[in-house]
Amino acid sequence: MTKVDIISGFLGAGKTTLIKKLLVEPLKGQQVVLIENEFGEIGIDGGFLKEAGIEIREMNSGCICCSLVGDFGTALTEVIEKYHPDRIIIEPSGVGKLSDVISAVEGVAGDIKLNSATTVVDVTKCKIYAKNFGEFFKNQIEAAGTVILSRMDTDRATEDKVYTALEIIKDLNDKAAVITTPVEQLDGKKLLDTMEGIKIDLVHAVHEHDESCTCGCHQHDHAHHHHHPHHHADEVFASWGVETIKKFDQDNISKILGTLPDDETYGTVLRAKGMVEGNDGQWIYFDMVPDEVDIRRGSPEYTGRICVIGAQLAEDRLKELFGV
Repeated sequence: MTKVDIISGFLGAGKTTLIKKLLVEPLKGQQVVLIENEFGEIGIDGGFLKEAGIEIREMNSGCICCSLVGDFGTALTEVIEKYHPDRIIIEPSGVGKLSDVISAVEGVAGDIKLNSATTVVDVTKCKIYAKNFGEFFKNQIEAAGTVILSRMDTDRATEDKVYTALEIIKDLNDKAAVITTPVEQLDGKKLLDTMEGIKIDLVHAVHEHDESCTCGCHQHDHAHHHHHPHHHADEVFASWGVETIKKFDQDNISKILGTLPDDETYGTVLRAKGMVEGNDGQWIYFDMVPDEVDIRRGSPEYTGRICVIGAQLAEDRLKELFGV
């Protein structure tokens, strides 16, 4: 029997940190396959996790909520037949709907069991994401068995923000276990036990929104909401990605990442990440969500890659900014 664990979370919430912790601690020694379903043309998280020596099968054919059971079911069946893993960890696209992923797993025949569905929520951005990307952000919380608050140990996680986030989460899903201790401080086994101890209310997760729209769109007044169609992620979000041999210096990357979220002429940028060669021959890895930038050195990749995710992206402006 292969157990399937889904680890969901809006863009940049900290899913990769959680997965690394689980793989290095409680799941060490188990045969685990990680399936990533990237939203975006270029798979980049694979590079980050490869550094930790973890094998990945990347799926860049669009996000699960668009290609739903077709591709995904085949990929899952293939993975089980090829690797016979003890566990499959699925990291869905950051802008996918968790209920869709749960339905897709449930629809796969064979010796598998949906073991847990966890959503990582960045406590510092919970309110703004719930307001601006309600349909997607809320679905990930509503369908989860466990919600893990991330960025709890940063300066931006003020007490007010934490209480607001908890209120939003409890309003959407009062059955979920909410983990408020920073993941880094928790024992890996304790973390996994909590995630596995919560039974996912599948009926609630999958059918809750058949009737109503929760997209948070402001252009319709309330009376029209029942006519409003459900969105797929690719109708709302966009991604721009390039492979590049251009060399960058760290200050330049830092300036670019500082500009992106504040200058609306690039669109609404929610995430930028990549790995590029530095002028000194060292590779630069970067990851940005609004108000938070991480730039570090990493091992060389086969080519440079950059990916920007957001809404209404101005591709020509982005090309110009990165100079690619």
